[in-house]
Amino acid sequence: MKSNVLGPDGPTASPNSNASIVTATADSVPDQPHALARARAFAEPLIASETFDTGENILAHADAVAAILKSIGGSEAMQAATYLVHSCQHLTKPLEVITKAFGANYAALAMETTKLVNVQRQARTVDAKQLLEDPAAQTENVRKMLLAFSRDLRVVMLRLASRLQTLRHYAATKQAAPQSLAYESLHVFAPLANRLGIWQVKWEMEDLAFRFLEPDTYKETARLLDEKRLEREQFMEALRVQLERELNKGGIAALVQGRPKHIYSIVKKMRGKSLDFDQVFDIRALRVIAADVKGCYAALGFVHSRFTPIEGEFDDYIAKPKSNGYQSLHTVVRDEAGRAVEIQIRTQAMHDHAEHGVAAHWAYKEAGTKGYGGVSASSEYDAKIAVLRQLLAWERDLSGPAAARAREANKGLFEDRIYVLTPDAAIVELPQGATAVDFAYSVHTNVGHRCRGARIDGAMVPLNTPLQNGQTVEIITVKDGGPSRDWLNPELGFLSSHRAKSKVRAWFNALEMAQTVARGREAVEKLLQREGKTAMKLDDLAVQLGFKAADDLFEVVGKDELSLRTIETMLRPPEPVLTQDDYVLAKKARVTKPNAKGGGVLVVGMGSLLTQLAKCCKPAPPDDILGFVTKGKGVSIHRSDCSNFRNMASGSPDRVIEVEWSSPKAGEGSSVYPVDVSIEASDRQGLLRDISEVFAKEKMNVIGVQTQSVKDNRGGTAWMTFTVEVAQSGRLGQVLGIVAEVAGVRSARRR
Repeated sequence: MKSNVLGPDGPTASPNSNASIVTATADSVPDQPHALARARAFAEPLIASETFDTGENILAHADAVAAILKSIGGSEAMQAATYLVHSCQHLTKPLEVITKAFGANYAALAMETTKLVNVQRQARTVDAKQLLEDPAAQTENVRKMLLAFSRDLRVVMLRLASRLQTLRHYAATKQAAPQSLAYESLHVFAPLANRLGIWQVKWEMEDLAFRFLEPDTYKETARLLDEKRLEREQFMEALRVQLERELNKGGIAALVQGRPKHIYSIVKKMRGKSLDFDQVFDIRALRVIAADVKGCYAALGFVHSRFTPIEGEFDDYIAKPKSNGYQSLHTVVRDEAGRAVEIQIRTQAMHDHAEHGVAAHWAYKEAGTKGYGGVSASSEYDAKIAVLRQLLAWERDLSGPAAARAREANKGLFEDRIYVLTPDAAIVELPQGATAVDFAYSVHTNVGHRCRGARIDGAMVPLNTPLQNGQTVEIITVKDGGPSRDWLNPELGFLSSHRAKSKVRAWFNALEMAQTVARGREAVEKLLQREGKTAMKLDDLAVQLGFKAADDLFEVVGKDELSLRTIETMLRPPEPVLTQDDYVLAKKARVTKPNAKGGGVLVVGMGSLLTQLAKCCKPAPPDDILGFVTKGKGVSIHRSDCSNFRNMASGSPDRVIEVEWSSPKAGEGSSVYPVDVSIEASDRQGLLRDISEVFAKEKMNVIGVQTQSVKDNRGGTAWMTFTVEVAQSGRLGQVLGIVAEVAGVRSARRR
């Protein structure tokens, strides 16, 4: 049965795949007896009859990938994982099933690899020309690969082995591989194998990919190699035997081998140095394996004495290894006939590393405490860091030309970000110029808040030190605490990422809000104590005032956007509506309160009578006033233009009497009178506060406020009634003129 939903070198991600990300290496996988056999038996019923859209049987592909992994030193656990990867597509809940059968580490590896394969398969739908010309298409694919590799380093090995097998299948079946797959193999995967030092994979992948990308050049180069192949092989075998015998005879223990001929390498040298085929040195090449480093240099000395070295063609990668850890001596010499021969000299350990590279890091456990390729168990962490840094270097290698093209096109790709490592060897992506504080917030918000120091590659540094690609960053935190306001100062350079800046601002906004709410709560609770309403629930009070919760009320009170007078007015029971004969007798006036009992109003032509100011019109000097005799409650004093007074006078004109304002007696202060002010305004935040401030500045005491807001086609209208105390109503007109100038106020008048 053929499955067209599978990628050419692995399955697409299952729609049910939701694997959690686990950073691990194969050595962290618990030992399981017969894991490889169990994994193959688990997968066989699921994939034995399935094929990729390339026509390759999936089980056969998995067998071949496991064999490749074994050949480059991959552990049995890693070989077993390749079968589980190809099983995911056929499981309803692959994460749960594989976890139950093999454990969380196997499941995480299978799911992460599956997810990456799916992403890459989608990316390869872009044709090769667009991949070559569009830096965004290249760099985004590399970025996703890098982040997937950083989560689980074993994914690197599985992807390289799977891609190599896919190329082998196309070659064996004489099919033309898709240009996008061949391009990606040559320009992305082969450089990755090179960076990790896995030459065995690098050379073969380069040759196979080149074969599909430039078939004519490949065939022509292969033909040139075959033309004098027999003659060249006879010469090289004779030279190999002679050199090995002479080295051993001279007391230098060494093994001399022939080196395979890599077509892509030959073509690159011909093009890079403008050489003819016969001028390429490594067409004739030997490798000397010495017992130790001392033997390497002894062998070099012998070779240079026995043959004529070519000037400028010597490299000492033992004294100065390549960045990926490669070590060897390279030299080119001429024999008596003038034929150039390239010779590499290295130890067996150097050779193993050159062939297998970082694969050795995952195999040390099986090699015992002595280690594999010089990598011991105690150095596993350092090995992992080294591998991650090679991944970062690989990403920079690939992004260099792409980023240059992107800059020319004003697209900006890799140059605007960096990658650094956590102490647990996970890769973190940050913007260019990011600091340790940015790194801390990328790990976790609370780590950022509590960050107080940082180590970069083990050395303490200031928190505003810009980070560089590949550095390992460790954050020092305190148990409790928060960010510094200095971090938001752009001149100090503590923060670069938008995420970190927003987190710091949010922390300070929350802190200020908490302080505002606490201030408002304290004020409201004190008011309730004064009013004897401590039993009242705060949430109920907030709802009555139009707020959803108590904290919302405390916030506006804490910001002085709601007067406590408004809350007092709401807490006090409303006074009953009075008829013309039911006015409440005014209380005895104080200097600061409205006068009532004869101190403020005189009845013309009569002795001292009980008087009271009417609440319907609230008269105040120097208003024109008239009196109305009530039944048993004295004389009520109204403004002459009071509509309520006119109604009463028309019904009982005989009860109307003349009255006038009296002058204060010697030694008494001026009396004050309550008056109502109506204000209409556009509703906005802080309106009540701004109007209240005007009355306060004009030294008018506000003793009551009522507000009402309505949404309308003008956005919202607020109607407010202020009750203020005045000594003279004339003064009130001046103040209302100032109120009318407050932003949003449409009208301000006395009621």
